[in-house]
Amino acid sequence: MPLPSAFPRTHDRHGRTPRYVRLFPGLPVWKTRRETFDSTVALVISELTERWPEVATIEFATEDVPPSDPAPWEDHGVVLARVFPADRRKGLGDRIVLYRLPITMRIPPVDLYSALRALIAERISHILYISPEELDSLS
Repeated sequence: MPLPSAFPRTHDRHGRTPRYVRLFPGLPVWKTRRETFDSTVALVISELTERWPEVATIEFATEDVPPSDPAPWEDHGVVLARVFPADRRKGLGDRIVLYRLPITMRIPPVDLYSALRALIAERISHILYISPEELDSLS
């Protein structure tokens, strides 16, 4: 006997699996690895911007992997992040690009925040001419 329409079905048509989502989208478990990485990068940048307002003038981006052709001045090792200096003729500001997969493959998830903080501070120091230790100090 079919169920009345007032009662929603709780299993699929074969009676085996539930018909509802077990996790709601607002839960932290629902975040993808990319979203977790991007939110950690955004947190680090916002903390550095509070202490050093000059950081707000730098554009940040994340990509999955670096391009296969490194720049002539870069070594041919693993690239975790790149700094692109400002080009005033083209109207481009300073930019820093972080590459998610090379970073997450080398750093355990529990150390991701501190490693990203050190990596971003080191790249910002190339632009602002401030030592990475001074940028990265938590005080």
